[in-house]
Amino acid sequence: MMARMELAPLRPWDDFFPGADRFAKPDFADLAKWNNRVISNLLYYQTNYFAVAVVVFLVVGFLNPLGMFLGGAVVSLVFMVSVWAGENKNFIKNFKKKNPTLFVIAVMGTSYFLLSLCGGVMVFIFGITFPLLLILVHASLRLRNMKNRLENKIEGVGMKKSPMGIILDLLDQQEEKINKIQDFLESKLNKE
Repeated sequence: MMARMELAPLRPWDDFFPGADRFAKPDFADLAKWNNRVISNLLYYQTNYFAVAVVVFLVVGFLNPLGMFLGGAVVSLVFMVSVWAGENKNFIKNFKKKNPTLFVIAVMGTSYFLLSLCGGVMVFIFGITFPLLLILVHASLRLRNMKNRLENKIEGVGMKKSPMGIILDLLDQQEEKINKIQDFLESKLNKE
């Protein structure tokens, strides 16, 4: 069954940024759990993250439109080439799957280097890297709730597809979750 593309709803401010009791430092000793929290939050709050990124892009883009366009084009091109290389080279695919954060850092580092050749480093830092940092910090610190977990299960089994889900698929971060859900369902069905 092919899932149709759906844009996640914009979550209310009190859900996206509730009181301090809904934020906690991630467990750095358990990287799998931290990665799961980040992926879950990226999927659940994707429209809010997109809105935050657009606001920062617009502010920086208003101040330096050519630099912002150049920065966006370079990062997009480097990301597309990296994804293509990851699909065609097993070494890169394995690295991307096992170290998604390092893969994104490598993409951003390459983009930074290319933009430094053009003199667009400040636009890169404030227009592209800063929103990504804000998103990563929020996704790392925000504790998940039951609605968040349910939405992620629905997306994980392929009943619906979202733009962030597609990006995570390109980073090879969804396949593992689907396999875990499939194994869980099979174990429950085999018991009956």
